Amino acid sequence: MQPRTCLLVVAACLAAGAVSATQKLQERYSWQQLDFVFPNQRLKQQALARGDYVPTNGLPVGIERWENKLFVSVPRWKDGIPSTLNYIDMNQTPSGSPALIPYPDWSSNVAGDCANGLSTVYRIKADKCGRLWALDTGTVGIGNTTQQLCPYALNVWDLKTNRRLRRYELRADDTNPNTFIANIAIDMGRSCDDTYAYMSDELGYGLIVYSYEQNRSWRFAHSFFFPDPLRGDFNVAGLNFQWGEEGIFGMSLTPLQADGYRTVYFSPLASHREFTVSTRILRDESKVEESFHDFQYLKERGPNSHTTSRVMSETGLQLFNLIDQNAVGCWHSSLPYAPEYHGVVDRDDVELVFPADVKIDDEEQVWVISDRMPVFLIADLDYSDVNFRIFSAPLATLVAGTVCDVQQPPFGAIQPKFGGVEAAPGADLTATYNTDTTLLPTTYSTGSFTPTLSYAPTVAPQAPKFTQSYDTPTSHMFSTQSYPTTAKAYGGYGKYHDYHGGAPQHHAGGYHHGPHGHDGSEQDGGYSGHHRGSGGYWHGAPHKKQDSWKQYFY
Repeated sequence: MQPRTCLLVVAACLAAGAVSATQKLQERYSWQQLDFVFPNQRLKQQALARGDYVPTNGLPVGIERWENKLFVSVPRWKDGIPSTLNYIDMNQTPSGSPALIPYPDWSSNVAGDCANGLSTVYRIKADKCGRLWALDTGTVGIGNTTQQLCPYALNVWDLKTNRRLRRYELRADDTNPNTFIANIAIDMGRSCDDTYAYMSDELGYGLIVYSYEQNRSWRFAHSFFFPDPLRGDFNVAGLNFQWGEEGIFGMSLTPLQADGYRTVYFSPLASHREFTVSTRILRDESKVEESFHDFQYLKERGPNSHTTSRVMSETGLQLFNLIDQNAVGCWHSSLPYAPEYHGVVDRDDVELVFPADVKIDDEEQVWVISDRMPVFLIADLDYSDVNFRIFSAPLATLVAGTVCDVQQPPFGAIQPKFGGVEAAPGADLTATYNTDTTLLPTTYSTGSFTPTLSYAPTVAPQAPKFTQSYDTPTSHMFSTQSYPTTAKAYGGYGKYHDYHGGAPQHHAGGYHHGPHGHDGSEQDGGYSGHHRGSGGYWHGAPHKKQDSWKQYFY
């Protein structure tokens, strides 16, 4: 399809549904293009003039709500994204088109400042101990413009103080040259320290587990993480495209069950099928090599059921985006996993084009962001129109009248491994691939989570230093497509560090000359994270926010 034809089809599709509107989801925020809260107007104009802020280059992809903050992530796929992790103060701006506030501050959003900053963040998660989790991919650009400026690093903040508690760089064994991780899920056990993060490697086809208590990570590999070669064709907003390489992506976790563990539900993006594994397996590093039969499969969701985001409530109700259908779907885990037990809670062919992320907060309020992502990547957005929307609605309101409206689930759906029989080594599994779900009693904890230990930030154990250079991925999400010519790679670190007082010391061009220490020190020419000079956003000591700016951030 030629680009002009794409644009005409997109325009026709959006215009045809112009009178449509979501029925249950209520629009809270909307933007034609993104704006950011700069310290003052002069610095904003300076950023615009230098290309460090390009309003039409930003695309919001992830959301999370904690108290009065609604977090919004903006990946640095193109030039001119001043901040990747941001929030909206919902007390000050309950609706409208607010400018995004960098979190926790501007100095923490410097691309390529490996020790202190964030390059690109996708999905984010707040836990019940008041911590925010975000994985920094360390990249800028997309597809063949991707540059790996820093190693993948998991960051955790105390939301009450906005202080970073921990930064953990993934080990070399956790990734491979094709790694692309955009999604994380958080598994809280009996205390705040007993917390695990699960990170899905979409293009490297793995699942990385991180233990907060051990400050250590390990990687699972499984054939269920791979894409289905028959499910790589997508149709969104009148655009046909192929994301056939996209493996494991969306994940959701059940409430704690009677055995003290949860079940992880996951699916490759290029797939219509759901898979599961117990966190009892994932939490055990010794299971990395001997866990093939502990992973289980369920039925397909049905046609046009690609999904990138899912979340499960404390009563076992799963919501997931249906990107082909411009809709949000539902399934209750007390029911068999089959198409007849899946519902649609809302749908709209204009306002819900590509519902990129779905979340349920502690008050059982549902949040959905739509961003027309394929149009942004493959064609061109019309910036005179509303392109990005955030919706909310009570969970009970959304599922009312659907097959998912189960009041008191007596059972949980558990799929027997390979049709309920132990598969012999080398056995043909195709005969049992479509077996029905078996219902077995489970117990869900429906009350609020109360840690057995009081929450107090802990100091991370000393982690091994990063001793290997980091390979730039050879592939990336959406790598099978061509991109607008404006999706250029970042040309170097200079423009970003001009905001923070000039170029780093001890450099001869480029961010990554060698391994990085966890303390930000240089090893064989690695980036030190120290700056000098007095120009740009910051004056005085590098990375110190002036007291007069606190009103912008807290």
